[in-house]
Amino acid sequence: MGPEGDAPGPPTPPVPGGLRGYRAYARRWVFLLVLSLLSGSNATLWLSFAPVADTVARHFLLSTEQVNWLSLVYLVVAIPAGLAAIWMLDSVGLRWATILCAWLNFAGSVLRSLPSMLKGTPAPFAFLMGGQSLCALAQTLVIFSPAKLAALWFPEHQRATANMVGTMANPLGILLANVLSPALVKKEDDIPVMLGVYIIPAGLACLLATACLGESEPPTPPSAGAAHSNSEKFLDGLKLLVRNKAYVVLAVCFGGGVGIFTSFSALLEQILCVNGYSNEFAGLCGALFIVFGILGALALGLYVDRTKRFMEAVKIGFCLTSLVCVAFALVSQLRGQTVALAAVCSLLGLFGFSVAPVAMELAVECSFPVGEGAAAGLVFVVGQAEGVLIMVLLTALTVCRADPSFSTCQSGQDPLDWKVSMLTMAGLCTLLSCCLVLLFHTPYRRLQAEARSSPSLQDCPPFQQALPPTPPQDPGKYPAGAARP
Repeated sequence: MGPEGDAPGPPTPPVPGGLRGYRAYARRWVFLLVLSLLSGSNATLWLSFAPVADTVARHFLLSTEQVNWLSLVYLVVAIPAGLAAIWMLDSVGLRWATILCAWLNFAGSVLRSLPSMLKGTPAPFAFLMGGQSLCALAQTLVIFSPAKLAALWFPEHQRATANMVGTMANPLGILLANVLSPALVKKEDDIPVMLGVYIIPAGLACLLATACLGESEPPTPPSAGAAHSNSEKFLDGLKLLVRNKAYVVLAVCFGGGVGIFTSFSALLEQILCVNGYSNEFAGLCGALFIVFGILGALALGLYVDRTKRFMEAVKIGFCLTSLVCVAFALVSQLRGQTVALAAVCSLLGLFGFSVAPVAMELAVECSFPVGEGAAAGLVFVVGQAEGVLIMVLLTALTVCRADPSFSTCQSGQDPLDWKVSMLTMAGLCTLLSCCLVLLFHTPYRRLQAEARSSPSLQDCPPFQQALPPTPPQDPGKYPAGAARP
């Protein structure tokens, strides 16, 4: 925005947070509700097959590897489509990006159901993969949006909470998939019912997005950061991101964490059934993983909204996650450890999932004034790319089990030994957490810009105490004409 953005408009009634001249609209909650429902629906479609992978394989005459690809396609599609989604969010606008996302999500949910609705459909795998691919395209739009929505519609004291709600809707959808799929599918004939049930939230989200979203951003900005946002052009923004050392470290480390959790969610049933655990118990572990992640994210989001201690929260959460990941690698290889496994999965969600929305806010803070869609989106693109590599690596490291088998896997194939794979996953998580703690340091650029432009913010002691000092800037670090922090 130009210099005119520095001058507040006519006096307005006080708004929460004490931001003078800014306004928060009630309809921001409607936008957040639609985006959350859409994100949750998309996640259920992503992992609906994973908890019942063996039954799906038998019903459609597929191999376990083919069923795994129904989840893995989300990661593969996200890599090229993610860049287009970043451009759309920062160029076309949040409203049209959300509506397109809703229609892609609904169309994908219907397409993948056709082999069950129309008996004798040739090549059912093509329909399943086609539907999942459309849903994967939708994911690249919805997963990047919470940070953008929070920045454009919410005042600074609600941004982390709004981002948390929008981001945690996705793991809530994973939770529903982990609970609903095993509950709905007791035998092969139940699969059409499961596919039909997952169409309902996708259709509702599509209806609400089309009917209820009227604009991409409010007429009056809710915060100084939104008012003075001068997001770089798409390519210029990407250049600034890859030159930003702190952002690159965060993207690689947190993106690796996203890839590990994606692989964990998709492979959990296959890992546990080898040692005699049922699909229902695997679904319970996945549910605990998500529930405790949502509870942790709620508490952490409220905490950082008040204290602005983004870096401390992310680093501590990542370190605790690596410790619990090591515990899962060991306990998952033992039989009859239901209580221990349930506890470990709960802690893994509590420490791991809870840092996701905070890390998205931190990505925006360390890369400001680059657009929120680019800052949050590129992290997830990197995470999806790392997720593909990690999932392929973990499955490649498995070998046929030579020991006496207690497997409850129903795929008809020899049970696999996941010991080396799980130790590798724990090692990667530990390595990433060490790199994040040692290499990641950044000032909070957006908060500092808001403090300079809004005296009322400077009067807030927790805010001032949380801001790290701005290090001296290298004159050659930013290209000519680029906004400097």
